[in-house]
Amino acid sequence: MLPRAASYDTLVSNFAWRIPARYNIGVDACDKWADGSGRLALIVESNDGSVQRYTFDELKTLSDRLALALQKGGVARGERVGIFLAQSLETGLAHLATYKCGGVAVPLFALFGPDALQYRLANSGAVALVTDRAGLAKIEALRDSLPDLRTVFVVDAEPDALSDEARAQGVTSFWHALNAASEEAFEPVDTAAEDPAVIIYTSGTTGKPKGALHAHRVLLGHLPGVEMPQAFFPDDATLMWTPADWAWIGGLFDVLLPAWHHGVAVLARRFEKFDGEAAFDLMQRHQVTHTFLPPTALKMMRTVEHPERWPLALRAVASGGESLGAELIDWGRRALGVTINEFYGQTECNVVLASCATLFEPNVGSIGKAVPGHRIAIVDDAGVPQSAGTPGNIAVRSPDPVMFLGYWNNEAATRDKFRGEWLMTGDMGVEDADGFVRFVGRDDDVITSAGYRIGPAPIEDCLLRHPAVRMAAVIGAPDAQRTEIVTAFVVLNTDYAASDALKRELQDHVKTRLAAHEYPRVVHFVEQLPMTATGKIIRRELRDRVSAAIPPQSQR
Repeated sequence: MLPRAASYDTLVSNFAWRIPARYNIGVDACDKWADGSGRLALIVESNDGSVQRYTFDELKTLSDRLALALQKGGVARGERVGIFLAQSLETGLAHLATYKCGGVAVPLFALFGPDALQYRLANSGAVALVTDRAGLAKIEALRDSLPDLRTVFVVDAEPDALSDEARAQGVTSFWHALNAASEEAFEPVDTAAEDPAVIIYTSGTTGKPKGALHAHRVLLGHLPGVEMPQAFFPDDATLMWTPADWAWIGGLFDVLLPAWHHGVAVLARRFEKFDGEAAFDLMQRHQVTHTFLPPTALKMMRTVEHPERWPLALRAVASGGESLGAELIDWGRRALGVTINEFYGQTECNVVLASCATLFEPNVGSIGKAVPGHRIAIVDDAGVPQSAGTPGNIAVRSPDPVMFLGYWNNEAATRDKFRGEWLMTGDMGVEDADGFVRFVGRDDDVITSAGYRIGPAPIEDCLLRHPAVRMAAVIGAPDAQRTEIVTAFVVLNTDYAASDALKRELQDHVKTRLAAHEYPRVVHFVEQLPMTATGKIIRRELRDRVSAAIPPQSQR
């Protein structure tokens, strides 16, 4: 959707949205490429190292059969289908089939426990679920609390392996149901671009997760925000990969579906536990050209020694979720051979700010400029745009093709998300005179200390520059004199041991390199940081530890 341009200003001035009135994600991301040419769509590498390849022709045939099976299983237009699987062929098919039969996909992270599953399936009113035997085991104990759930498709179970009780509860073999529809013709449901397509639940760093309901147009709305940080994707693209699960908006709409929209193959390989060396090896063996690597993955890869061991074919690397800082940007140039392009968005309105080293040097400390087609402003709490240099709320002007339709069954929360025409992201930032936006922090992450408003991101970046620090998270802890004091939770590299001397060294490191009023007055050494399934630090949990006066587990 982005035309090639020599400058950012030219790119913006030449851009125009092209959103048709009738549009279906499944047809767009698959069927248009199924022309008999055998175009490669998916490479699946299993944990045992085996590799399978699938074409768009095969994806169309299989997803059409699954769409028929979903309809026979009772999925009517507009009804919800849970997809509880890791990266796999079946996950991709479930998405394509759900969209093509007019259903609404509900992606579910493969590591969710019973409580997380029960809430999302019950809240969405899912009538069908695609999962595996491990997922079925988690669901069985929940069935009484899920009255809407009629059919469960199990991808790794044969019909004769299912008990009579399971069959009575609507459990069926995924592949048996799919193959049973092999002789029937399927016609995709004619959907409008504004029709609901997917509910993605927020990660729930504050309060209960909310279901962000998106229309079919959300894929088209994502395209500029994917193409810009991926160096005018699909230029020079042959294979795309991300360690991010396809249950999250970053894995699904920043990688899988945009790649398929452009006819680019995707590599499916979800590590049970992310490993930096394994990531380098995977990208080298498959010659991955484009990738989305979340900040947590980059920080773990940064600890790998001699990354030059793996000759990579990377053309672009994008990252988003938390600000990277200078240290990771510099490391990326050395280890990955490209400048990591940061982007910014959220589940409700994704990838609206981005960097693009092809067009301009990244402004270290910023999260980029407005992606063409999106109108971004820093506004006050009433939704009034602020002048350059004035901190405020990062906001996106509606309407916008990538913006959600609203929170599922939660009109009050939807209304509260807006101030007039501005969608409030809940993040604080500041825009400079050149249009770069610097991320300051979540509105509840900003630290107020002795009259200063302090964002955690620059302090965390500064701490990461110290050779002892593997990971760091910064919060504000209540203080009678200063309102709050800067408090750091630090995970050390293996060659370093926690000590009072090291605490003072880290404090001086920030005090002398960042600012005297921003250094952490308290430093806790911990073995790990609490994170969401998407790799974002749960600062609320750290604040709870402090407020409850429960000392975190010390590193030994």
